[in-house]
Amino acid sequence: MSWWNEIYTHFDPVAFSVFGFKVHWYGIMYILALLVALFMAKWFVKRDNLFYSDSFLDSYFIWVEIGVILGARLGYLMIYTNDQIYYLTHPWQIFNPFYNGEFVGISGMSYHGAVVGFVISTIWFCKKHRANFWSLLDLVALSVPLGYVFGRVGNFLNQELFGEPTSVPWGILVDGVLRHPSQLYEAFLEGIVIFIILFFYRKHKKFEGELIALYAILYAIMRFISEIFRQPDVHMGVYTPLNLSMGQILSLLMLLSGVVIYLIYHKKIAIKKS
Repeated sequence: MSWWNEIYTHFDPVAFSVFGFKVHWYGIMYILALLVALFMAKWFVKRDNLFYSDSFLDSYFIWVEIGVILGARLGYLMIYTNDQIYYLTHPWQIFNPFYNGEFVGISGMSYHGAVVGFVISTIWFCKKHRANFWSLLDLVALSVPLGYVFGRVGNFLNQELFGEPTSVPWGILVDGVLRHPSQLYEAFLEGIVIFIILFFYRKHKKFEGELIALYAILYAIMRFISEIFRQPDVHMGVYTPLNLSMGQILSLLMLLSGVVIYLIYHKKIAIKKS
């Protein structure tokens, strides 16, 4: 076994402690993901001569972050746990970082739940500031992918969302079983690959909203592929008759949404030109 195969035995998911509170690498990666996304948004605004100010983007990202955190947490609890009734009747426990008096942090976030929270917060923000909803989402489509890479690396460092058993030489040893580093597959496919595609395509954009529609389509495809190598949640497994994981089912719904948005607005452009 190489050092890489046994990396989890050499690496502590806790970066450091402050007054007894443990700061995990996952939390650091999450913050970096947000900062990178904001930096990329401002970078694209300057590079492509867009009309958004830095103060506008700063305010927007605060709104979005609140929506993402709420959506991600609620989405996880409603979709990936069997404790929905408990949390609905004990809502103060949703963000309770203590367990039996010990600070354990908050774990369990859903990407698809985050998307819902993100969309709702963006709608409210655009109404308040009278901003173009689809134009802003196109900027988000360009800004998010590289930030997303840090989120998946955070999953890897936090030793969660393990892959399926494998014999590939780059597998990671987890409890005596060699597994795919599926978190890193996702970082590459859902982050880097999507960013490269949208970066070069953006100059060919035909209508407002095209980039976010393409992002939804591309993410759904990349996530579906990644899920092949990712171990389904133990308490959920896969769903028959197609043996799809919950992540794949939600990705198909996201794919459908992206295709519908693309076709509707592409048709509107075609009608205007005719």
